[in-house]
Amino acid sequence: MALAAKAAGRDPASVQLVAVSKQQPQDRILAMLATDQRVFGENRVQEAESRWAGQPRRSELELRLIGPLQTNKVREALALFDVIETLDRPKLAEALASEVQKRGRSPRLYIQINTGEEPQKAGVVPAGSDDFIQACRRDWGLAIEGLMCIPPEAEPPGLHFALLARIAARNGITALSMGMSGDFETAIRFGATSVRVGSALFGGRAPGQAALSGSGPT
Repeated sequence: MALAAKAAGRDPASVQLVAVSKQQPQDRILAMLATDQRVFGENRVQEAESRWAGQPRRSELELRLIGPLQTNKVREALALFDVIETLDRPKLAEALASEVQKRGRSPRLYIQINTGEEPQKAGVVPAGSDDFIQACRRDWGLAIEGLMCIPPEAEPPGLHFALLARIAARNGITALSMGMSGDFETAIRFGATSVRVGSALFGGRAPGQAALSGSGPT
């Protein structure tokens, strides 16, 4: 990450590492904590609750939800996560706004953009991104910190990272969550402020633990 940032003329400190701990066994998580890594990404609310809710040093950690969020899990998500990266539809925005008002505090919010317009993936399509960002701010009073994307596997990721950066720039957004184990260097070159890295840190998942798709319920 540091080399990629320097090659792009950026300060390495401007890019945050999110260790993707979803579906990883606890011994690997403990080993990562021992390196002083303190920012972790989880895919499911229930799995994250079982892993982190009783962690004795929870206050020192930053937890990010990087998987789809069901509206009936909003309350639990807000109680656990510091950042939610997958805001992607009006119904979810409304549910988040309602729960934020009850709690009097909000997690940091990212909108997921489906840059490849893939039907199996969650996210706002690029053509609707400006309207959705404005609606989140105007209609639901949500402060949007950043944008997130997961490029199609079969396409050059740089095209999608550049598209996400353009959407962010024209909407006054500076935080970009983009790039994973196989393309984080490209993402850094295109302005990523955080990269979500799993297998490059933890190795492959145990047999039978298939990666979760970016799709989710409404």
